Amino acid sequence: MTKNQVVIFYRIIDINNKTSPRSYLTSTMTDRFDCYYCRDNLHGKKYVKKDDKHVCTKCFDKLCANTCAECRRPIGADAKELHHKNRYWHEDCFRCAKCYKSLASESFSARDDGKIMCGKCGSREDGNRCQGCYKVVMPGSQNVEYKNKVWHEECFTCFECKQPIRTQSFLAKGDDIYCAPCHEKKFAKKCFHCKQPISSGGISYQDQPWHSECFVCKTCKKGLAGTRFTSHENDVYCVDCYKTDVAKKCHGCKNPITGFGHGTNVVNYEGYAWHEYCFNCKRCSLSLANKRFVITGDHIYCPDCAKKM
Repeated sequence: MTKNQVVIFYRIIDINNKTSPRSYLTSTMTDRFDCYYCRDNLHGKKYVKKDDKHVCTKCFDKLCANTCAECRRPIGADAKELHHKNRYWHEDCFRCAKCYKSLASESFSARDDGKIMCGKCGSREDGNRCQGCYKVVMPGSQNVEYKNKVWHEECFTCFECKQPIRTQSFLAKGDDIYCAPCHEKKFAKKCFHCKQPISSGGISYQDQPWHSECFVCKTCKKGLAGTRFTSHENDVYCVDCYKTDVAKKCHGCKNPITGFGHGTNVVNYEGYAWHEYCFNCKRCSLSLANKRFVITGDHIYCPDCAKKM
């Protein structure tokens, strides 16, 4: 090698979790040159320049070399050194603590306990765990997040039927998850008429829930939601059908007694019924509601008119 010719080996450290050789200087010279520590003449020998000091390789390995965080041995001048956060490794020692994969040219994560791990093993150790199987949910895998918790897609199942919910809608009851059909079947109100669950809408009558399509007139089947109706023996009727098919006929005017319209009070006597406003003396038209009366044939009379007859 000619005079002053220098052979340089670079070893550079990237602080962003990427490593490459750190910068030291090794060269051969023909001029008089002594080791900073042992004063040995470095003429024609390898040496290392560190902190502006020229050191023979023997003194460097003994006095200056960093200690490998893994094997605890010095990292010699001829070895490749990797560095991260004031810790040093031989290139061959810089491996994942779990799978032992070399991380010299790979991304890695440094844990609080000092262990170095590859991305995959780091995710397994520190990643979110599935609420169903308690195994780690790997980044990029199909999963479901709900209320700051995570499940594998196949573990996010209905509490009742145990089937994966996937893209279906679901409802929660406490800490349990239900698909819409199971939630409806288990918790929805049952229609008083058909006994089937009411999933949406519906109406309430006499503290009982009904499907709006089930709340219809018993006779004509017309929907009664939002209209006038009445009931008889647990059945409901529209006004017209109740007048025609159910209501008693007034013995006086012969019209149905419905409770709708003019007057609601009814007078009943020996199987006959009258509107209160029809229960009058046939002769003098005196109202006989809550008064003494006499029935002759199909007519009623006050006591005075009855005596005159």
